[in-house]
Amino acid sequence: MKRLHLHIRTDDLEGSIKYYNALFGAEPVRREADYAKWLLDDPAANVAVSARGGKPGLDHVGVSMDEGDALEEAAVRMRDVTAPLVQEENTTCCYARSDKYWSHDPQGTIWELFHSFGDSDVYGVTAPEVVNAKETATGCCAPNV
Repeated sequence: MKRLHLHIRTDDLEGSIKYYNALFGAEPVRREADYAKWLLDDPAANVAVSARGGKPGLDHVGVSMDEGDALEEAAVRMRDVTAPLVQEENTTCCYARSDKYWSHDPQGTIWELFHSFGDSDVYGVTAPEVVNAKETATGCCAPNV
């Protein structure tokens, strides 16, 4: 098995552990005074690159979910820990139709939680409810969260 690795630096370890426990629906497998690690079999990796806007480098990280119910369960966990959460329903982003939530961890790392249910011929369209909320689309259709 191969597993995608992400390492995120934090100056709020306890806040980050709380955030990631909610995001992944799991506790860390290793915890030290200055460190926590989750070894996840689910989700598997979905890696994308694009040559669109913004500064080169990591744009955001995310969790793609096969079912809409799993997306809503994740959103409930995130709300339970009062994580910032912006919802987009039936939106077009990265050539796909999706329902999604955007969040950011205590360090500002942007997370996309999404369930895709169809393809699109266009790269992205900002969802009307996000525009109406005066959020600005950046990167891969991500509102400022």
